[in-house]
Formats: sequence, structure tokens, C-alpha cells
Amino acid sequence: MSTPTTRDEQLPVAAATGTPARSAVERRTGRWIDHWDPEDKTLWEDGGRRTARRNLVLSIFAEFLGFGAWALWSIVVPQLPAAGFDLTVDQMFWLISVPSLVGATLRIPYTFAVPVFGGRNWTVVSALLLLLPTGALILTVSDPTTPFPVLLAAAALAGLGGGNFASSMANISFFFPEKEKGAALGWNAAGGNIGTAAVQLAVPLVIVTGAGVALDRAGLVFIPFILLAAFLAWRWMDNLSSAKADPRAFAVAVHDRHTWIISFIYIGTFGSFIGYAGAFPTLLAAEFPQVALPLAFLGALVGSVARPLGGILADRVGGTVVTLGAFGVMALGAVGAIWALGANSFPAFFGSFLGLFVATGVGNGSVYRMIPAVFRVSGGTVKAAAGCIGIAGAVGAFGGFLIPRGFALSTTLTGSLVPALWSFVGVYAVMALVCWAVYGRGAMAAARV
Repeated sequence: MSTPTTRDEQLPVAAATGTPARSAVERRTGRWIDHWDPEDKTLWEDGGRRTARRNLVLSIFAEFLGFGAWALWSIVVPQLPAAGFDLTVDQMFWLISVPSLVGATLRIPYTFAVPVFGGRNWTVVSALLLLLPTGALILTVSDPTTPFPVLLAAAALAGLGGGNFASSMANISFFFPEKEKGAALGWNAAGGNIGTAAVQLAVPLVIVTGAGVALDRAGLVFIPFILLAAFLAWRWMDNLSSAKADPRAFAVAVHDRHTWIISFIYIGTFGSFIGYAGAFPTLLAAEFPQVALPLAFLGALVGSVARPLGGILADRVGGTVVTLGAFGVMALGAVGAIWALGANSFPAFFGSFLGLFVATGVGNGSVYRMIPAVFRVSGGTVKAAAGCIGIAGAVGAFGGFLIPRGFALSTTLTGSLVPALWSFVGVYAVMALVCWAVYGRGAMAAARV
């Protein structure tokens, strides 16, 4: 017996034949949609747009929580000494960096989870999985005698939130037509990124409510929102039967040199955003302890808001030009931070980092805009471009591990952040040179890639 089908809209009648056309949105049990083609104008106008936007809004909320869980330890770690934990600087930076390492590693398998389980189903599962890192945090930070390896394992679970970005972006890409896909993915990405800023703003306020420092509240405050996100996804999101993974896209992309060049460049933009966002609260607490820690959220906030700007500018003048400009500003921001440390100037340090964060956000948007253009000009395929997006997103996130570890090594060996910052300046110069050499000359430059 066939599964019963429900319909969002009345079947239109074809004028020429008098026979019913296909429904705009055809559903069956489990909120599966069997007929979905967003390029079909009839489907899109007769319920398709409404369905896509509903899934986008709920996806943003779930991804927002994912990024928040991913960044949770970035704002908890600076508070650990006040709660009685005795940790070295290197150990603190390990707790900040390991969530990025795990999150980056999970991005590829999370991308394939959507076609296997369904976008709605996996959103429910991935949201509920966030109970693991929040629960682990509640249990471990309540006792200052918790061994460091246990703390590190709890921090590693926060990487589950980093994987959410990949599955969320993959799911939403199936819902929208090509002409609206860029904007939808931009909103989805920005909405998720802002979760980092929201956590860094809210957690310091939550954990000091009342007497003392209650770090377990950082995890407790998440639980009702996680349950709400899972319920909303279960009740109102949809699975698409047409959402199929194509492993060949990754296979083709792996063998294309542009995938790895762009991934290298994306480490510099997105990796810097995640890395600095994770480390910034600890840097402020260490270098300027007299300054209120809640100010740290502004870095992640401006970086998130700037991401759509990077895409807009890239559409006008080309992604390569914008990316080169972003690397230039990032290098200047790092140099400004070095000067500020020497002058012991909090305004200069804070302002330099805000400029650096803005540049990372702009660079994130411009690099993602470059990908389809690069493969089009180089004679690559749409599949290769799609695979590159997934690979670059995963590889780029490893920068979130490298930057905190760079700060840790620099502080341990020299007692200063300055060597790490100079190293980052050098890396940005190399990345800018590679970007210009490959995409700033010849046919790529003529096409304004």
C-alpha cells in the first residue's frame, strides 16, 4: 500500500490539456516531501517559498545554538581560575582549541548526514546531541578538582556544535533556487556565527548571577533552548526525498588543485575568525584583567555581521580583490595589537582586534563567492565546486585550532603573545601572495574571480 500524500496547495489545472499538474509541495508521513524542484516557478510560488523560508528560519535557530555550544568553552575558560581551577596557560588554550579541532573533523560526515537521514530528522538529532557537551560542562566545571584530561574530553564534545554548520548549510542548499541560494546560505551562516557572540555576551552575565561564580549555569542555560530547537525542527521542518549526496563531487574536488588552494586561503579567513573568537576572551583576561570580560563578545559579533558584506563587495569588484584587502587589514590589525601590547593600551588592542575580526568576516564572504567563479573560469565542473565548498569549510575550520595553539606556544616559550602575532602576519602575507599569484592575474583576473 502506498504511503498517503498530503498537499499544501490545490492542484493547478493545465489550461491546454485540462489535466491536473503536480502539486506545489507533495508530502507524506514523517514530513517527507517527495516532489521538490525550487527552480519550478509554479512550485516555488504555490507554497515552495513559504516552505523553504520556514525551514531556513528553524535551521538558523538550531545552527545558532550549535555555534554557541561550539564556543562555550571560549568564555568559560577565562573564568576557571576564579572558580578554583589551577590550570597552566597551555592547558587553558588546549581547552579553547580542541573544540575547533573536533568540529572541523566532523564537518564532512555531517554534510553526508542530511541525505542519509533527512534534513529535518538530522536537525532534530544534531540539536539533541548538543545535550552531550552542555551536560559534560555542567558536570566537570562544578568541581575544581576535576582532572585536566576529563576537562579536555568535555571540551572536545563541544566540537559537535561545529559539525552542525556543515549539515545545516547542506540542508538549506537543497531548498532554494540558484538565484536565491546565495542569500539563503549567507543568512544561515551569519545566523550561526552570531551564536558565538551571543554566548560570549550572555554567559558571563549568567554565571555571576547571585553569589560567587557558578560555571555550571553556562551549560544549564542551554538545555531549554536545545529542547525547543529539537521540538520546532521535529514539528515544522521537512525532509526532502530529492536531497541526495553525491560522493563524486568530493572525489572530483579532491583531485582539483583549486580546492586545496582555496582551502589554504580559507584557513586564513574563517580559521582566523574561529580561532580569534575562541581565544579573545582569554587574551583580554590575561593582558587586561581590569577590563570587563563581557566586551569580548564584540569581536565575534562584528566578524559575523561583516560576512555578508564580503559577499556583496565580491559581487561588485571580484572576490580576489576583496580577499586580498581582507588579508591586508588582518595583517594591520595584528601589527596594531603588537604595538598596543608594547604600549599597554587596551583601547588600541581592542580596536586592532575588532578591525581584524571585521576583516575575517569580509574575507569569509569573499572566499565563498570566489569558489564557483574559480571553477567556472578554470573549466571545472559544478560538482567540483560543490565538493570544494564542503572541503574548504572543513579545512578552514582547522584554523580555529591552530591560532589558540599558536598563542599557547608563544606564551609558554617567551611569555608574550607578540611572537605568535608576528607569525600570523607572516602567514597572512604568504596567503595573500598565493591568492594574488593564482587568482589575481591572467584569465582569473580578467574574469574578476
